[in-house]
Amino acid sequence: MVNRDLIIKIVEYPEEFTAIQAIRITVFQKEQGVEPALEFDGKDEICEHLIAYLNKEAVGTARIRYLDEHTAKIERLAVLSIARGKGIGKQIMGKAIEIIATKNFPEVVINSQEYVKDLYRKIGFVEEGEIFIEAGIPHIKMKKLLI
Repeated sequence: MVNRDLIIKIVEYPEEFTAIQAIRITVFQKEQGVEPALEFDGKDEICEHLIAYLNKEAVGTARIRYLDEHTAKIERLAVLSIARGKGIGKQIMGKAIEIIATKNFPEVVINSQEYVKDLYRKIGFVEEGEIFIEAGIPHIKMKKLLI
Protein backbone atom coordinates (compact mmCIF):
# COMPACT_ATOMS: atom_id res chain seq x y z
CA MET A 1 0.00 0.00 0.00
CA VAL A 2 1.53 3.31 -1.08
CA ASN A 3 0.28 6.38 0.72
CA ARG A 4 0.21 9.34 -1.66
CA ASP A 5 0.25 11.82 1.22
CA LEU A 6 3.50 10.32 2.56
CA ILE A 7 6.86 11.91 1.81
CA ILE A 8 10.07 10.27 3.02
CA LYS A 9 13.25 12.24 2.68
CA ILE A 10 16.82 11.96 3.80
CA VAL A 11 18.22 14.74 5.93
CA GLU A 12 21.68 15.39 7.29
CA TYR A 13 22.27 16.00 10.98
CA PRO A 14 21.25 18.46 12.46
CA GLU A 15 18.74 19.39 9.75
CA GLU A 16 15.21 18.69 11.03
CA PHE A 17 16.70 16.91 14.04
CA THR A 18 14.18 18.56 16.36
CA ALA A 19 11.34 16.69 14.62
CA ILE A 20 13.34 13.43 14.59
CA GLN A 21 14.16 13.84 18.28
CA ALA A 22 10.49 14.45 19.15
CA ILE A 23 9.41 11.24 17.38
CA ARG A 24 12.11 9.17 19.06
CA ILE A 25 11.40 10.62 22.51
CA THR A 26 7.69 9.80 22.11
CA VAL A 27 8.20 6.25 20.82
CA PHE A 28 11.29 5.06 22.65
CA GLN A 29 11.32 7.01 25.90
CA LYS A 30 7.67 7.69 26.65
CA GLU A 31 6.11 4.52 25.17
CA GLN A 32 8.91 2.00 25.73
CA GLY A 33 10.77 3.45 28.72
CA VAL A 34 14.20 3.63 27.05
CA GLU A 35 16.73 5.77 28.95
CA PRO A 36 17.60 9.05 27.17
CA ALA A 37 21.35 8.26 27.31
CA LEU A 38 20.73 4.97 25.48
CA GLU A 39 18.42 6.51 22.90
CA PHE A 40 20.67 9.49 22.15
CA ASP A 41 23.99 7.65 22.00
CA GLY A 42 26.17 10.33 20.41
CA LYS A 43 26.11 8.59 17.00
CA ASP A 44 23.43 10.73 15.35
CA GLU A 45 26.08 13.11 14.04
CA ILE A 46 27.66 10.34 11.92
CA CYS A 47 24.39 8.95 10.52
CA GLU A 48 22.08 9.73 7.65
CA HIS A 49 18.54 10.34 8.87
CA LEU A 50 15.23 9.67 7.18
CA ILE A 51 12.09 11.47 8.16
CA ALA A 52 8.56 10.62 7.02
CA TYR A 53 5.88 13.26 6.63
CA LEU A 54 2.23 12.28 6.43
CA ASN A 55 0.04 15.20 5.34
CA LYS A 56 3.06 17.45 6.07
CA GLU A 57 3.34 16.21 9.69
CA ALA A 58 6.53 14.44 10.81
CA VAL A 59 5.39 10.95 11.86
CA GLY A 60 8.34 8.58 11.38
CA THR A 61 12.10 8.34 11.30
CA ALA A 62 15.09 6.02 11.03
CA ARG A 63 18.83 6.45 10.75
CA ILE A 64 21.48 4.75 8.64
CA ARG A 65 24.93 4.14 10.11
CA TYR A 66 27.73 2.80 7.93
CA LEU A 67 29.70 0.28 10.02
CA ASP A 68 32.42 -0.49 7.46
CA GLU A 69 32.80 -0.70 3.67
CA HIS A 70 30.49 -3.74 3.52
CA THR A 71 27.79 -3.19 6.11
CA ALA A 72 25.19 -0.54 6.79
CA LYS A 73 22.95 -0.63 9.85
CA ILE A 74 19.43 0.79 9.98
CA GLU A 75 18.62 1.98 13.48
CA ARG A 76 16.02 3.91 15.46
CA LEU A 77 13.05 3.14 13.22
CA ALA A 78 10.12 4.84 14.91
CA VAL A 79 6.58 5.72 13.81
CA LEU A 80 4.21 7.74 15.97
CA SER A 81 1.17 5.80 17.22
CA ILE A 82 -1.23 8.04 15.27
CA ALA A 83 0.40 6.87 12.01
CA ARG A 84 0.91 3.17 12.73
CA GLY A 85 -0.82 0.48 10.71
CA LYS A 86 -0.44 2.40 7.45
CA GLY A 87 2.75 0.70 6.24
CA ILE A 88 4.90 3.75 7.01
CA GLY A 89 7.59 1.77 8.86
CA LYS A 90 7.88 -0.61 5.91
CA GLN A 91 8.14 2.34 3.50
CA ILE A 92 10.84 4.01 5.61
CA MET A 93 12.78 0.74 5.60
CA GLY A 94 12.35 0.44 1.83
CA LYS A 95 13.70 3.95 1.32
CA ALA A 96 16.67 3.28 3.65
CA ILE A 97 17.52 0.04 1.82
CA GLU A 98 17.24 1.85 -1.52
CA ILE A 99 19.70 4.53 -0.31
CA ILE A 100 22.14 1.89 0.98
CA ALA A 101 21.91 -0.10 -2.27
CA THR A 102 22.83 2.97 -4.35
CA LYS A 103 26.09 3.15 -2.37
CA ASN A 104 26.90 -0.48 -3.25
CA PHE A 105 26.89 -1.84 0.28
CA PRO A 106 26.38 -5.63 0.10
CA GLU A 107 24.55 -6.05 3.40
CA VAL A 108 22.25 -4.31 5.83
CA VAL A 109 21.86 -5.27 9.47
CA ILE A 110 19.33 -4.30 12.11
CA ASN A 111 18.72 -5.07 15.74
CA SER A 112 14.99 -5.72 15.61
CA GLN A 113 12.80 -5.58 18.65
CA GLU A 114 11.69 -9.18 18.89
CA TYR A 115 7.97 -8.43 18.66
CA VAL A 116 8.33 -6.75 15.22
CA LYS A 117 10.76 -9.20 13.58
CA ASP A 118 8.00 -10.42 11.23
CA LEU A 119 7.86 -6.95 9.63
CA TYR A 120 11.54 -7.30 8.75
CA ARG A 121 11.16 -10.90 7.58
CA LYS A 122 8.56 -9.71 5.06
CA ILE A 123 11.14 -7.40 3.49
CA GLY A 124 13.88 -10.01 3.27
CA PHE A 125 15.75 -9.86 6.58
CA VAL A 126 16.92 -13.11 8.16
CA GLU A 127 17.48 -13.65 11.88
CA GLU A 128 21.04 -14.19 13.09
CA GLY A 129 22.05 -15.45 16.50
CA GLU A 130 20.13 -15.45 19.74
CA ILE A 131 17.69 -13.00 21.29
CA PHE A 132 19.46 -10.41 23.44
CA ILE A 133 18.33 -7.59 25.70
CA GLU A 134 19.00 -4.00 24.64
CA ALA A 135 17.58 -1.09 26.63
CA GLY A 136 15.54 -3.64 28.60
CA ILE A 137 13.79 -4.89 25.43
CA PRO A 138 14.29 -8.30 23.71
CA HIS A 139 16.00 -7.88 20.31
CA ILE A 140 17.29 -10.12 17.54
CA LYS A 141 20.01 -9.27 15.02
CA MET A 142 18.78 -9.58 11.45
CA LYS A 143 20.59 -9.27 8.12
CA LYS A 144 19.63 -8.67 4.49
CA LEU A 145 21.99 -9.22 1.58
CA LEU A 146 21.65 -6.64 -1.19
CA ILE A 147 23.93 -8.22 -3.81
